[in-house]
Amino acid sequence: MGKTTVVIDDALINEALKVTNLKTKKDVIEKGLRELLRTRKRELLRRELGTFDIDLSLEELKEKRTEK
Repeated sequence: MGKTTVVIDDALINEALKVTNLKTKKDVIEKGLRELLRTRKRELLRRELGTFDIDLSLEELKEKRTEK
């Protein structure tokens, strides 16, 4: 792990600490980076896979999910 010094808006970091119930600024920053990466990876996957129409009712879809 590396050590990096950054200037971060105190109000922003304090609000993030409150809403996440995390204990440290480091935890908040790492959580934020993980969330950012998760979101971007999901977006990239969606773009790569594209979209398609599926001709199933909700009930048929539920049945297919439980089949094994």
